[in-house]
Amino acid sequence: MTDARPLDADEATFITAVRSGDPARFAHITERHRRELQVHCYRMLANYEDAQDMTQETFLRAWHKRETFKGHAALRTWLYRIATNVCLDFLDRRTDRTPVPAGLPDSEVPHLQPYPDRMLPEDPQESVVARETIELAFIVAVQHLPPRQRAVLILRDVLGWPAPKAADTLELTVASVTSALQRARVTMRAQLPGRRLDWRSPATHKLSDDERGVVKSYIDAHQRNDLDGLTSLLRDDLRFAMLPDPGTVTTTAGDAVDGWVSGGLFQHGHDDWRGVTTTVNRMPAAVLYLRTPGDPEHRPFALAVLHIVDGKIAELTGFDVTGKPWLDLPPAP
Repeated sequence: MTDARPLDADEATFITAVRSGDPARFAHITERHRRELQVHCYRMLANYEDAQDMTQETFLRAWHKRETFKGHAALRTWLYRIATNVCLDFLDRRTDRTPVPAGLPDSEVPHLQPYPDRMLPEDPQESVVARETIELAFIVAVQHLPPRQRAVLILRDVLGWPAPKAADTLELTVASVTSALQRARVTMRAQLPGRRLDWRSPATHKLSDDERGVVKSYIDAHQRNDLDGLTSLLRDDLRFAMLPDPGTVTTTAGDAVDGWVSGGLFQHGHDDWRGVTTTVNRMPAAVLYLRTPGDPEHRPFALAVLHIVDGKIAELTGFDVTGKPWLDLPPAP
């Protein structure tokens, strides 16, 4: 596996660290790639905690394989190759992570977790964290692909690797990679109708004023216990999931709100809300805090991640935030 460019200072320094056998020097050089590798693992696995673990496994495996790095490829390429195969090995071991059946678009991904924006690379290449390739819809769609198709799609269409480079990483022929990519694109088009699918072209990173306004209205409706106001924010063909509970449903706005009310929303014990606007997966989101009777404090209750189209909430994915300190949620207002 080679890159068409001479050995640069990064690779030369890395080779020196390898020859020294000093783990501290090795870690210092590889650590700068942690965040982008973790995003890569997250796309493969759809789970933040698994991505953390597999990124650490990548560095451990890189240390044990350090003598195989000869500078024929960029250090970044070498690490991506290891990370990809670490994720594939993980998926091969986990029977509970089989691909979502392509014929069941409403099937859930129960292990899906949000990705904190603060853990994205601070100075990313556009292709690494373009907003449309970190949004939940993309992450879920990728889970419909068999693992090696998943890897091919990410390497070729997200990172922009040429077919021979992806084939070498996955130990496949170029023809196999080309075929896998064609099949993966068909599945992705079916899972993301109406979305832009050219992920290597620039995509915005910033939320629009419209998106921020809808999140604020969503929080305000909760704080006022305003059912009509909440309903008015939802598209009639809303897609809704509350993870890790099973089931993503396409429903009417009214039916969705009726379901939430039957579950206790805005009734005694579920009527004292506070909220904070935030972002995860480069998407608008609201952290909802609930104060229950007898509790002096509002405590984190749920994270609502919103996909907003023309001023309405088209998709709402809720996450239970208890026991997830890595989300680093702000305190209740």
